[in-house]
Amino acid sequence: MQPTHIEHLGIAVKSLEESIPYYEKLLGTSCYAIEEIKDQRVKTAFFQIGQTKIELLESTDPEGPIGKFLEKKGEGIHHLAFAVRNTDEALHAAEEQGISLIDKVARKGAESMNIGFLHPKSTHGVLIEFCSKQ
Repeated sequence: MQPTHIEHLGIAVKSLEESIPYYEKLLGTSCYAIEEIKDQRVKTAFFQIGQTKIELLESTDPEGPIGKFLEKKGEGIHHLAFAVRNTDEALHAAEEQGISLIDKVARKGAESMNIGFLHPKSTHGVLIEFCSKQ
């Protein structure tokens, strides 16, 4: 399960249209991709900062996970994603350590990555995502 690096930091925002120019100015780089992931009811925008990415997340449905997060907590850091060799293996290893999972098996995420989330009740309040390019 050993991560190779921080893949990205997910930040929930109310509006990509408003947030992208802000982050472009702040980071001194351009957004390189915008993608909608319909089954997750979210639209994403990515920035590359060295080996790590910043992922902005805009809800496309107030009842989706990002919509509920924004309603409850407002804009801000949503999750921390670690790159792993194999998402399914990392999820299995985490479960064997007694960590509660949101995803028992990997699913498709943005940028065609295989993703899986650990439950924040088992990770000291941090929503953690594993990502792999398999």
